[in-house]
Amino acid sequence: MKKIKIQLQTIARSLATLSQRVEKITKQADRLQPAKTTSAKKKTPAKKAVAKKKTPANKTVAKKKASAPKIAVLGSVLGIISRNKKGVTIASLRARTGLDAKQLSNALYKLSKKGKITPKTRGLYISK
Repeated sequence: MKKIKIQLQTIARSLATLSQRVEKITKQADRLQPAKTTSAKKKTPAKKAVAKKKTPANKTVAKKKASAPKIAVLGSVLGIISRNKKGVTIASLRARTGLDAKQLSNALYKLSKKGKITPKTRGLYISK
């Protein structure tokens, strides 16, 4: 019991010094940021505050990516399928495009929903 108490005291001291170091670093970071001058800027009326949706701390918010890569992926997959009249297997599509299984699956799903391709058999797709 005495050993545990000594260990807890050591941890408490370590945390105290760590918090002091963090405070010192934040002060240094505040000094590095340039001071904002309001006299040179034109004052604008205050905007109404909009309530933001809170997200849990352990979840990250996914940012939307640009739509250009999606079009390029769909175009490349459709181009490969349309060049082969007999159809293309998923394995050959993965080898030619270099996409992973999830990306390729999503591309094939979207193209089939748009009506650009049809599955001839399982794993074999042809162009319409």
